[in-house]
Amino acid sequence: MTILAIFNQKGGVGKTTTALNLAAAMAHNGMEPLLIDLDPQAHLTAICGVTVPSEESIYSFYKDNRPLTELVKPLPNGINLIPSHVELSKVDTLYRKTGGVIMRLRHALYDEMLAGAGVPILVDCCPFLGILSINAIAAADGMIIPIAAEYLAMKGATQLENTLEAMSRLADKRIPRRFVVTRFVPNRRLSAHIIAEMQERYGVELCKTRIHENSAITESAGYNQDIFSFSPKSKGAKDYGFLLDELVECGFIQSVKR
Repeated sequence: MTILAIFNQKGGVGKTTTALNLAAAMAHNGMEPLLIDLDPQAHLTAICGVTVPSEESIYSFYKDNRPLTELVKPLPNGINLIPSHVELSKVDTLYRKTGGVIMRLRHALYDEMLAGAGVPILVDCCPFLGILSINAIAAADGMIIPIAAEYLAMKGATQLENTLEAMSRLADKRIPRRFVVTRFVPNRRLSAHIIAEMQERYGVELCKTRIHENSAITESAGYNQDIFSFSPKSKGAKDYGFLLDELVECGFIQSVKR
């Protein structure tokens, strides 16, 4: 089983877009991924065109001990989704004084999903450090961290590294990670400088694949579709396909077709 947490505490970097379209690339290659929306904003759930009451969302796993297997919603594109709900924002309050919650998601995934051990699982995280993000990181075999090719995104890199270090201490392990450049515009004046700085900072953990700024990616979300369903020949679809290939080839993702 490969469990990946998609995380960045900065908004607008393509976190949810990457979670959806990387999962779609997996589905396109016969891998039948499970996608978990662990963000109370529920943007991923909305983009997938899913609306559920709180008791049918991941919130009921935390509040009512609902089995994860009962919350899975199959999507037409081959992805299985466990949706979110705004009520998920109450989880930090529910567990503020409760110990032992850090490993709860990981234990549930391994106990309930063991029969589908070859299924990749992607978790779209909250953009802040709290119980939900810690649960995702503690459950993960690896982290994918999208970073926009923009000056302000690089300015926030130190804060990101401090957050990752804090999460590693709380989860009691350093999670293997890959940084993915998003919203990349090759002819933008600062692009080369930003990429060079990222390479110096992240080294081999920086993916070679760049996710270019692409109108089809933006438009696909408005039509409640992933990029492969919306525009399979677009630059965006090719980029996410290349990203999956790179992550599989380097062993970061286990490729097991169903």
